[in-house]
Amino acid sequence: QVQLVESGGGLVQAGGSLRLSCAASGLTFTRYLMGWFRQAPGKQREFVASISWNGLSTYYLDSVKGRFTISRDNARNTVSLQMTTLKPEDTAVYYCAAKNTYNSARYYYREDDFSSWGQGTQVTVSS
Repeated sequence: QVQLVESGGGLVQAGGSLRLSCAASGLTFTRYLMGWFRQAPGKQREFVASISWNGLSTYYLDSVKGRFTISRDNARNTVSLQMTTLKPEDTAVYYCAAKNTYNSARYYYREDDFSSWGQGTQVTVSS
């Protein structure tokens, strides 16, 4: 059974940084493309970033390009999201997600593309 556990959320001031991590178990990690989504209060869950199984392909939501960086450590079965220059509009619950594919990250950005999900971690950015 696939299990994804996020950590690293918290409260930060605008302009600050946070690093989220997701630990994966119950899967062959190198077979999976990994993604981060977020859901703000009263809004739909939206795609944030994804990374291919080998880390060579990444894809980002336009509004986080240049501020967020997704990475993975296949030896430790973890995927991370480094978030800098945070804005109040980045406030949301952030979710880790997994998809069993070797394809490029740019093809997968819809919720339905991903089969496994974590429970989420809260990120709050104060102004």
